[in-house]
Amino acid sequence: MLGATTLGDLASAIGVRSQEEAAIVAELKAGSEDAYNWLIGEFQQPVYGLVYRIITDPADAADTTQDVFLKVFRGMKHFHGESSLKTWIYRIALHEAANRKRWWFRHKAHETSIEPAQSDGSGPWETAIEAALADPADSPFENAAHGEVKRRVEEELRKLPEPYRTTLILRDLEDMSYEEIAEVLEISLGTVKSRLTRGREALRQRLTPYIREVGDELGLAAPEDLQARPQVAVGGRKAEVMP
Repeated sequence: MLGATTLGDLASAIGVRSQEEAAIVAELKAGSEDAYNWLIGEFQQPVYGLVYRIITDPADAADTTQDVFLKVFRGMKHFHGESSLKTWIYRIALHEAANRKRWWFRHKAHETSIEPAQSDGSGPWETAIEAALADPADSPFENAAHGEVKRRVEEELRKLPEPYRTTLILRDLEDMSYEEIAEVLEISLGTVKSRLTRGREALRQRLTPYIREVGDELGLAAPEDLQARPQVAVGGRKAEVMP
């Protein structure tokens, strides 16, 4: 009886969320300014984060994020609820990010920039990201160690071949469910799981030499048994080497 009650409550909650989303979509299609303000507030930062991890250039990621929302606004009349609103928006974001990346390799990669290679971190996006990642419980050394590991993980993640890289980003960084990933990428659940397994193993292989080489210097210690998600110990705590 308890299981039935729990399932009933869950179904009811899902139904409420579906009704709320349907109402929001109706407002968006009607051109409600409040609905569009809600949409931007709800999805702008997650979309930027997703796009940035694929493009890795803050300015290009910001421009691409604007393009994503233009596509969303213009395409809203064609959204009929076959998937969730989040899934639909993420699918557009991945498509636009892939297009921008292809354009970058054809054009911008051949240019020689006179701008500094590193961002000074003073922009609003950089400030927001740093604030979200900061852990007040960590010492300055631990923060530095976390930052070093994060940079290396993201560097190695960018080197993974597709489709493993995008699947790992959606699952381990965006924390999307298998079902959501399957909808966004339009693949089966079995394919999602296979890509995650192979992608994590490829990332583990790329990171293991790094952890062994600089672990002592950064205060990191690789565990005796590295699993599919590599882990390190930072400041006496174990943590996955996923940002």
